[in-house]
Amino acid sequence: MRIAHDSDVSWMRSKLLAGLSDIAVRALLETARPRHIAAKKDLIVRGGHPDHLVLLKTGRARSYILSEDGCEIVLLWASPGQVLGLVTLLPAPPAYLANTTTITACDCLVWSHETIRKLAMEHPQIMENGFRVALYHLGAYMKRHLNLVTKSAESRLAHRLIELATSAGQIGNSGIGIDITNEQLGSLSDIGYFTTSRILSKWEQEGMLSKQRGRVTIHAPESLMAA
Repeated sequence: MRIAHDSDVSWMRSKLLAGLSDIAVRALLETARPRHIAAKKDLIVRGGHPDHLVLLKTGRARSYILSEDGCEIVLLWASPGQVLGLVTLLPAPPAYLANTTTITACDCLVWSHETIRKLAMEHPQIMENGFRVALYHLGAYMKRHLNLVTKSAESRLAHRLIELATSAGQIGNSGIGIDITNEQLGSLSDIGYFTTSRILSKWEQEGMLSKQRGRVTIHAPESLMAA
């Protein structure tokens, strides 16, 4: 299991850049506007006009929608390399479909709608890559729905923790730390808050992980993989 680090250049392996010529990559990077965004700030607001495409370089962000009663349904736990605001690639894009908020301070590359459209016309691979990213997310949501129907709550929670440890984990002396609340983890795993808390407490008693406010530290990932 490879753990991502904010200090590496994992964002350069973004699906947005896959297969692009050196000329296209250079054009993308030269026209991007670097932005540093503090934690807990909105990157994208659902229903807003899609006027920018974002590539996350460092930090973490979450994409989510709100249910009718105000509950947050987390769709994506974004790590470096993730592309946000894909609808901006379209010539007449619909409104943003979800909210995206930074979890930690983030460094991003940002393209305006006009700029990314011009680049996509000059380098069609950019548009193809955007379509492939959209299909990747569709596949992930299909798998998530399948797991909801066929897997137990413990299995879904363990699988999600391993995924987060791989994509967003921070290695420390006591294990792999993930900055996430019980509510957010439960939402990503399609499990209610109380069930999530009960399972995590059980695993904590068994020494597989420990919990702090807004953070889970995995001590035995191999045990989680077998859950």
